[in-house]
Amino acid sequence: MVMATTASTTSLTSVTLEVADPEAAQRFYTDFGVDAHIRLRASEAHSTGFRGFTLALTVSGPATVDSFLGAAVDAGATVLKPAAKSLWGYGGVVQAPDGTIWKIATSEKKDTGPATREIDEIVLLLGVEDVKASRQFYVGRGLTVARSFGGKYTEFASGASSPVKLALYKRRGLAKDLGVPAEGTGSHRIVLGSTVGSFADPDGFAWEAAATSLSHAPSAASALS
Repeated sequence: MVMATTASTTSLTSVTLEVADPEAAQRFYTDFGVDAHIRLRASEAHSTGFRGFTLALTVSGPATVDSFLGAAVDAGATVLKPAAKSLWGYGGVVQAPDGTIWKIATSEKKDTGPATREIDEIVLLLGVEDVKASRQFYVGRGLTVARSFGGKYTEFASGASSPVKLALYKRRGLAKDLGVPAEGTGSHRIVLGSTVGSFADPDGFAWEAAATSLSHAPSAASALS
């Protein structure tokens, strides 16, 4: 594992999902319980298949995983992976009506208390072709590496201005983990708010200066098992 101590000059300040119907998406995310963590913006940009990212919620226990998954399904989400136990804990995957994929997970296999609606951590996982190259790109932009596992996974330190942590994962590995084919074309349908100017990363994920990021709702989160 590689640890970095370089001071960060760029950080993730917001996550904006581009959706066809912001009002419908706002209702869904309010019922799901994550509306305070994401922004929404109207877009008809063409997008097919896997959009190359997921937002992952880390929560306290299996009952809370089930609570979030149930709320998402009741609000109109599609189950991609039913909640189940695994070597790492317990979790499941759903796809929102707007196409965004969400993973809800916990490292705990047994509940130590009742279900809550609290989120411990939110991680935005970008599925990239070359983790090392993308890591180098973001380090060059001033992001600080919090932890990194060779060419498989990199997690960046989160800034105080964002509730969402940014991480990189191999695209095909991420798609497999989510239970979807890795193929996809067109827009990622996501825009990341930055403390610096606008730019695009090697995989086409768009960043724009936070001051120019238009929003319909507040900002977003996630976690990797």
